[in-house]
This record gives sequence, structure tokens and C-alpha cells, in this order.
Amino acid sequence: MKTPKQKELINTFLSQVGQPLEPLYREIFECLSEHGYSPHKQRSYIVFKHTDHNKQIAKTGIRINKDKAPFFSLRFSACRGYSQRFADIVKDVLVIAENKPGCIFANCNYCGGEPESHVYKHEDEYHCGAVPFEIPNISADDLAEIKKLIFENHKYLMKNQAGVEI
Repeated sequence: MKTPKQKELINTFLSQVGQPLEPLYREIFECLSEHGYSPHKQRSYIVFKHTDHNKQIAKTGIRINKDKAPFFSLRFSACRGYSQRFADIVKDVLVIAENKPGCIFANCNYCGGEPESHVYKHEDEYHCGAVPFEIPNISADDLAEIKKLIFENHKYLMKNQAGVEI
């Protein structure tokens, strides 16, 4: 984390998460920070954005419903070849999604690059790639893949949003 305020924001969140999830979330946040993503308070959530492209790659918080459970959402739409677990996350979201994204029909200017390279896809269903999807029941088993997806989507955003090859 870059500033004392950002460190305090993360430490406050982590103190609410508790064990055994606190070390897992901490490691994910460190990975995001290593790639230049800084935490910012947005309503009751924390979002992670990069100063070079100002796009959100992750979102986290504590649910305000009765379970008060932490959640973590990740933008991994530019990634391909992820595990069945992440394919199922995409499938589950697309099954309930009601709107087709404008980016598939070339009428969206929010994301850079060709639509096929940055939208979530399952069979013939698509979803806007700018949205981070929640990873339910996050565990240490997900950590390596989450880090890989962060890096892959980061490379895409840097190239197509910031004009920087990494």
C-alpha cells in the first residue's frame, strides 16, 4: 500500500475479516499492490485501481446483509484458459445476467481492445469485461490462480488502456 491512509483502510478491513481469511486477503492485496493497484474507498467497498489507466481490477468489502461475510471480486475478463472453478463463476453470472453488453456489438467505448479479447463468455452468452466477478468461498486453494489472473488482466489493461507493454 502506498499511503498511510491506504494502509489504514486495508488494515481496518483485514481486522474485520479475521482468521483464517486475513492472511489470504493480505496476500491478494500485496499482489495487487505489486502491480501498481491502490485501494480506494468507494461507498462501503474498497476498489483497486491503477493510476496509469484508472480502471478497477478488484473490489472487496464486508456484506451488509445479516451474515456480514467478506467478499472479493476480480476482473479477469481478458484472461483465457482459467480453471473450471473460474469458468463456473462466469457461467453462473451469465445465467442470471439480463443485459447483453454493448461492447460485443461495438457500441461501447469504455474498454480498449477488441471485444472478443476482454469480455466474459460462456457458450453464446457474453458479459461486459469491465465488471469484476465475485469469487465465492475464496480459499487458499484459489490464491495461485487469482495471482495469475491479476497479472494477465493487468497486462491487458496496461496495453489497451495505458498504451504500455509489460
